[in-house]
Amino acid sequence: MSGLTLHPATGADHDALWDMLRPVFRAGDTYAVDPDISRTDALAYWCGADHGTWIAEEDGTPLGSYYLRTNQPGGGAHVCNCGFVTAPAARGKGVARAMLDHALDRARAAGFAAMQFNFVVATNTRAIDIWTRAGFETVGRLPGAFRHPDRGEVDALVMYRRL
Repeated sequence: MSGLTLHPATGADHDALWDMLRPVFRAGDTYAVDPDISRTDALAYWCGADHGTWIAEEDGTPLGSYYLRTNQPGGGAHVCNCGFVTAPAARGKGVARAMLDHALDRARAAGFAAMQFNFVVATNTRAIDIWTRAGFETVGRLPGAFRHPDRGEVDALVMYRRL
């Protein structure tokens, strides 16, 4: 997306963030988050003190968000973790890929050696396709680790990429 810009999230972005997070979390089919999570708890999860949170916009309209954080403390602090959400109207338009490219650049600039997605729901094929095309490998499969609201127990993947 040529007109897409990204900026660090602030408190002024919380309404837009909640508008993006609410349908994703309520659907309960991609994040291991309580579908009934409150707005306050959802924003704390997404914008935690240990996160860098970014908003993707085009012409002032929020289209997506991601967070970047250390995956594990101590000996694992050289690997980062991210979460991504795209506004429903922006899905399939390259927003997630643009945010991933931004996140990879930010991760390298911050000195991370790798990026890891800890729990990618195996039925989230759109995300898996984006991550795989960006060079992520599935390095682990957790059989039946996610209780999908329609499909029952489905696998979760661990995906990893060196930077």
